[in-house]
Amino acid sequence: MAELRSNQKIAVVGTGVIGASWAAYFLAQGFTVAASDPAEGAEGRLREWVAGFWPALETLGLAEGASRDNLSFSSDVADAVAGAVFIQENGPERLEIKRAILAGIEAAAQADAIIATSSSGLLISEAQAGAKHPERIVLGHPFNPPHLIPLVEVLGGARTSEENVQKALDFYTRVGKRPIRINKEVKGHVANRLQVALWREAFSLVENGVVSVADIDTAISQGPGLRWALLGPFLNLHASGGEGGITHVLEHIGPAQREWARDLGEYPETDDYIGLMAAGVDEELQGYDFAETLRTRDRLLIELIGAKKQAPQLP
Repeated sequence: MAELRSNQKIAVVGTGVIGASWAAYFLAQGFTVAASDPAEGAEGRLREWVAGFWPALETLGLAEGASRDNLSFSSDVADAVAGAVFIQENGPERLEIKRAILAGIEAAAQADAIIATSSSGLLISEAQAGAKHPERIVLGHPFNPPHLIPLVEVLGGARTSEENVQKALDFYTRVGKRPIRINKEVKGHVANRLQVALWREAFSLVENGVVSVADIDTAISQGPGLRWALLGPFLNLHASGGEGGITHVLEHIGPAQREWARDLGEYPETDDYIGLMAAGVDEELQGYDFAETLRTRDRLLIELIGAKKQAPQLP
């Protein structure tokens, strides 16, 4: 795939929060972006969201030629994807709807365009079933919000060509993302499965009265989360082992961890837990302006992302 910038077009199909965030990111990278969404009022919401995301993107640094004026919108998906070299689809997480959207994209997309779906959990092989050109449909799952968080999970389905998986990886890398290659399809992909594993135990600890919702958040945000923001779980384990590294630490604490693992809670089987978690969040947020909290979070994220870019020794 040739170098992609302002003279080439990226299509964003589906402009909810994720799609709008993708659109803002691609615009900031200097591309022309054509967006499409059939919902009433979608264009207005999209432009409002992009305008809201833009100051953060300016802080991170805009590519040459980057402008919000390079955004166009059509309710007709065919208009949006025509001539696009890369298409980022962000439709609902319902298999039949996803297949219908992909079919509409395929009918109008140019032959060499990569079609990446942002699906957070659907199996790509199921989504591409019935497609006329399944070899160019890949998973390109971002972590929210895509305009800030570098991670993108890339995966090919049973009928995706290896060449197109590599093209997607190369594309995301060139536009400043940190893609990871998933080698085997599993529900929820990788990062979401890791989150669910943590949530499962967090819900259990709160339900069993071990700790409050607020203290769970503090335990992560003021504990391992600080290290995880810099190094992943394996490298942090390796660091914990001193000279012996990960081998030493796992030999040392492995038996205890196996015992703890046997005692972990299960994900709640009914919705009864939701009220308890929601009440805990309400209590935690007393005295806070949550919108301002999120603005502060994003400001610190920008500072951390910028600092990590200047630290080549961090993965």
